[in-house]
Amino acid sequence: MGAPEHREKAGHDPVTVAIVTVSDTRTPETDVNRQYIERRLTELGHMVAAYRLIKDEPEQVSVALHELSLLSSVRLILFNGGTGISPRDTTYDVVSQMIEKPLPGFGELFRMLSYQEVGAAAMLSRATAGVYNKTLVFCMPGSPNAVQVALEKLILPEINHLAWEVVRK
Repeated sequence: MGAPEHREKAGHDPVTVAIVTVSDTRTPETDVNRQYIERRLTELGHMVAAYRLIKDEPEQVSVALHELSLLSSVRLILFNGGTGISPRDTTYDVVSQMIEKPLPGFGELFRMLSYQEVGAAAMLSRATAGVYNKTLVFCMPGSPNAVQVALEKLILPEINHLAWEVVRK
């Protein structure tokens, strides 16, 4: 069975998502990424079950991932922020250690798409994805443009397929 058949089997039911913004400076009021992600998901009929705004601290990242993965309705956790190479960027380091099944194609495709927009600076992104505790986890950079590229070009076109694949038997 190929991707089109899998998409058909996956259906079009709403997918429940959790959003995690990793930032040392944003507040719920200034978190434009959360606002954008939530708006786009709800426009398409999906649901946001939880939102966390955390500092870029390894313990906060691991706790958020683990706790949100325990919410039975959540199929995807969307992290934004903390994927660069600065000393404060720890999202990738923590999440990549916790992922049970990596999804390397997400990071590869994200950097390819980013290269078309920002050139060689795309290599600075450690965007990644995978499965943790039967939940898909996506880690995107914190720039609004990066979030838009990841969401519109990679995650939303396959959201139902992704949510179905992670729990099918």
